[in-house]
Parts: sequence; C-alpha cells; structure tokens
Amino acid sequence: MQIVLIETFLDLMETRNFNRTAERLNITQSTVTHRINALEAMFARKLFARNKGGTQPTAAGLRFLDHAKALQHQWHEATRAVETAGAYERSMRIGLQHDLAAHYAGDWLAAVRKELPATSIYLEVDYSSQMNRDLGAGDLDLAILFTPHYLPDLHYERIGEVHYEMVSSRVTRIEDVKPEDYIQAVYSPAFDRLHRQAHPALSTAPIASGETTAILALMQKLGGAAFVMAADAKRLLRTGAASRVAGAEPIAQAVYAAVNVRTRHAHQHRRIIAILQALLAA
Repeated sequence: MQIVLIETFLDLMETRNFNRTAERLNITQSTVTHRINALEAMFARKLFARNKGGTQPTAAGLRFLDHAKALQHQWHEATRAVETAGAYERSMRIGLQHDLAAHYAGDWLAAVRKELPATSIYLEVDYSSQMNRDLGAGDLDLAILFTPHYLPDLHYERIGEVHYEMVSSRVTRIEDVKPEDYIQAVYSPAFDRLHRQAHPALSTAPIASGETTAILALMQKLGGAAFVMAADAKRLLRTGAASRVAGAEPIAQAVYAAVNVRTRHAHQHRRIIAILQALLAA
C-alpha cells in the first residue's frame, strides 16, 4: 500500500472536502479522487460517502482511521531508521519548547549521549502547537512542551515546571509598572490565563512575545518590565541590568513530555524524559 494513499485519506478525514485536500497536498482534485478510489478498491468498501451535503466517512472509513494513523507513524519511523543507518543502532527526533532550549538543551543532550551512546539525536526547537502536529504525523518521536493538545494517538505526562519572574529596568514596585512600558509575555495559553488573572491592567501592553529571548532583547533596546525565566531574572539582577518587581508573584509554567501512545513505555524514551525531569527538579 502506498503511503501517499494513507496520507491523502488522513487529510481528507480532516477536511471532509476533496478540493481542500487537493490544495493542502498541492495536487489536483482528480488525483485525490484517484487515490481514494484506489484505497476503496483495495478494501472493496466505500470509505467516504459523497453527496450534495459534502463528504463524510463511512463506517468502514471510520474503522480504518486508527489503522491509517498507525501505518503513517510506522512509515515515518521506518524511513528515518533507514535514512540514518550508520554507526548508531537507533535514532531519535526530539522536539523542545523554545523557552527551555537555552537553559536545558546542553545539559540534557550531554546526559542523554552519555547514557544512550548508541542513539543518535536530532533536536528540533519549536513551539507546542507545531510539535503536537509533528508528533501526530510521526515526524517527532518525543517532545517536551508547554501546551498538550491531548490528541488520541499521543500520551502526555507532566514532568515538572519552570518559573517566570517580573523584572524591570525602570521601576521596583508593581504599582509603578505602566502598560505602555510593559512587554507582555505569552508563553502559553495557561501562562496567559494566569497572567491576565494576576495583572489584568497589563494585558493591554502594546508589545507582546512568546519567547524569553525576544523579550530580553526588547527589554535591552526599549527598557521596561516583563516576565522572564527565573534563571534570566537572576542574571539581570546580578549584572544590575534590571530589578525584581516587588508585589509581582512568580508565575509557574508546567512542562509536559509527549510521545506516541505506542512508545510511551519504550526504554530510550523513558530515559530521555527522566533525564530532563531531573534537570527541571534541580
């Protein structure tokens, strides 16, 4: 069975529209039809019902869905295994939340290499939404992220948390922080919700970002106040570049590990997660 047939089927299950799937896959609508017809011929069953009301999966199509996802995931794993065959017995593609990379990536991967020397690692630094999609498609084997989407084929577990503190280059009290001098941090939906609850008056700031590196750069150029990761706050305080804002409590951000449900008990996955969990707890 060709993998393009599986991927076309899965995309059509999302869009429920032949033209939309053709646009997303950059192929013609007739090609989509041909691929679905080919799948249906293999099963001798209709996978979709097409009528004036649109395109809807049949009972056979719904039953095939989970198997199609598994086939896509296994194909991606097999492709990577063959492409990266060489001196290493295994390969892993890992996603890491942007804000964790600067403080954890080096120590984490150094420990992983020491403990799993026969495993090659490719690290992708990204945001939660993209990593969830990549995990679901089989393009990542494991991800460390802030915002789980709880997709049916993925397993999530909370492995720790990081803290953000408000610092300022201009004021030292929360009462003196003005929206026009504030850089709003939007590290995740959960963080944004806690921030809005604690500081509703600062949620109309003219500048916002979802990454500490960008916020630090903005503070350096523009000045003002912002929530930054605790380690960065300590560095700014030590160098005298900023002061801690009294009256602004730290905001905790949960950190999750995500894997495919089929590999949630795999030894190398468990060891890689445990290493980062220990670093977060240190």
